[in-house]
Amino acid sequence: MEATRIIAVRHGETEWNVDARIQGQLDIGLNETGRWQAQRVREALATEPISAIYSSDLSRAHATAEPIAEAAGVPVTPHQGLRERSFGKFEGKTFDEIHQAWPEHAQNWRKRIPDWTPPEGGESLLQLRARVQRTVEELAARHPGEQIVVVAHGGVLDALYRVATGQEVNSPRTWELPNGAINRLLWTPQGLTLIGWSDTNHLDEPPADETST
Repeated sequence: MEATRIIAVRHGETEWNVDARIQGQLDIGLNETGRWQAQRVREALATEPISAIYSSDLSRAHATAEPIAEAAGVPVTPHQGLRERSFGKFEGKTFDEIHQAWPEHAQNWRKRIPDWTPPEGGESLLQLRARVQRTVEELAARHPGEQIVVVAHGGVLDALYRVATGQEVNSPRTWELPNGAINRLLWTPQGLTLIGWSDTNHLDEPPADETST
């Protein structure tokens, strides 16, 4: 089977990203900077051959995927398997708020305990990795010899990086996951390979505002 090229994009910025507030699977939309980032990703990928675009069904990812789809002339296909990690009762709160209310849980989170789950329906890191790997392999297998775009979330991309590089879910993160970054992987039935990560050259120009000329 021929390899599938994957362009993995983290959604654009939201106000909760700015506030360092846990979004998880809550449906938070893009802010003005996030919408600008989505347009810049569109321009960066405008000449790329793209056979399909898959997105988390949460609006911050879907709204990032839509401009790419318009340029490529293919629809966005939403997929729940690309959603952010579920953080249960932590969603909507900052880490400081979590640390004050549930210090033991906060320590487990900070230590990246593989099988620890946030209370009230959260996912463990092991569950997240299994879901992400299963979903991306399923999507990539549909497009041998082609290139697809996957638009998702920081936790999803972190899991993808670890799968592609063979790192454990509890190893320290030494790579960046910026909003609007372009990341590239290769999939074959033998697994995922990392090609390029955290390309933000298309975001070097600052977003326009009311004072710009």
